[in-house]
Amino acid sequence: MESIQSIKQRFEIIGNDPKLNRAIEKAIQVAPTDISVLITGESGVGKESMPKIIHSLSHRKHGKYIAVNCGAIPEGTIDSELFGHEKGSFTGATGARDGYFEVADGGTIFLDEVGELPLTTQVRLLRVLENGEFIKVGSSKVQKTNVRIVAATNVNMFEAIEKGKFREDLYYRLSTVEILLPPLRERKDDIHLLFRKFASDFAHKYNMPPIKLDENAAQYLIKYRWNGNIRQLRNIAEQISVLETNREISLQTLYSYLPQEGSNLPALVKDKKAESDFSNEREILYKVLFDMKSDLSDLKKLTLDLIKNGSSNIQEANKGLIQKIYGKPEENSPTFEEEPRLGMIPAKAHQIQEEFEDAEEDDDQNYLFAEAIEEEETLSLEAKEIELIKKSLDRNKGKRKAAADELGISERTLYRKIKQYDL
Repeated sequence: MESIQSIKQRFEIIGNDPKLNRAIEKAIQVAPTDISVLITGESGVGKESMPKIIHSLSHRKHGKYIAVNCGAIPEGTIDSELFGHEKGSFTGATGARDGYFEVADGGTIFLDEVGELPLTTQVRLLRVLENGEFIKVGSSKVQKTNVRIVAATNVNMFEAIEKGKFREDLYYRLSTVEILLPPLRERKDDIHLLFRKFASDFAHKYNMPPIKLDENAAQYLIKYRWNGNIRQLRNIAEQISVLETNREISLQTLYSYLPQEGSNLPALVKDKKAESDFSNEREILYKVLFDMKSDLSDLKKLTLDLIKNGSSNIQEANKGLIQKIYGKPEENSPTFEEEPRLGMIPAKAHQIQEEFEDAEEDDDQNYLFAEAIEEEETLSLEAKEIELIKKSLDRNKGKRKAAADELGISERTLYRKIKQYDL
């Protein structure tokens, strides 16, 4: 069995952190077996090194090693990529194709970002893990494969299982052995070592003297949080190596290259509570608006019937609707029989009716009255829309893109609405 130090040298792994050493030790111990392994850790910690170590120390080292980024393959084609397809199985399938599990037979497959797999693909993968069987897309023939599966993810798998995004049975089949790689902020003694290694590599690559950090810059480098882990540290080292003419890097120079808290970095996590509260409030407002629209439509229908017929039969036939709109009538309130045109019709509707009586054709009367009611309804909806837009803009401090996202419309539509209502 190879030592941890020799493995580090072969795969250019820098650092002496106990957690890192433990992860490498587990990879060395599990390599000779065919046990499936799940590698976990944040993005950028170097998870891709572990499956290479496992494959190179296994009895499959002369077989194929295929790394698949599950998050980079579209959902509609990932089954075809992994398991292959038959000719004519879908549009564009002009010929048969072997999938990765068929090509890597006898070797190792590394499934990076396995947490991004669609649920339907997870079912197929579970079958491969259980009995080594798979079926090509568009085929009914069961095929056998003998592959070692090593998977990696930066997703919290228990949260994904709870939300129904990942199958619990698949998780336990993948994680027979789980190897956790620590984030860079927990490997403080390794940070400066890694930076110096990257600086040396880029000096050789770009044919220039290597950069060096002064004492204050080195201390700040170690204390920095490094949310992007080793990948971020490498990028910073490359930027400074290329852009700085002075090869002695001060704290002020280093500080200018490192994103600080509160800077305009992409927001990875939203305020879920605030988003949820506004979403609920928006749903309530939409419900009120749709209920109001339904009531106005019912009122419009009833009023037009009364104008046209003026009969107590209408009152009886629409008794439930009348009570819904106006409430129960009091004892001394007029009925439709007493004043069929005035009894329970709003004054505005009565005024419009008198104007319509001077018109020559009943069809024109009905059209004009419906138009008046529709205008009232539209104005009401516009008022609610303006109110909702104003509230969203206030909540987002005038940021149109954020407001458009919360309102569920495009930024272009929001801009048009703002211009239309002169907000």
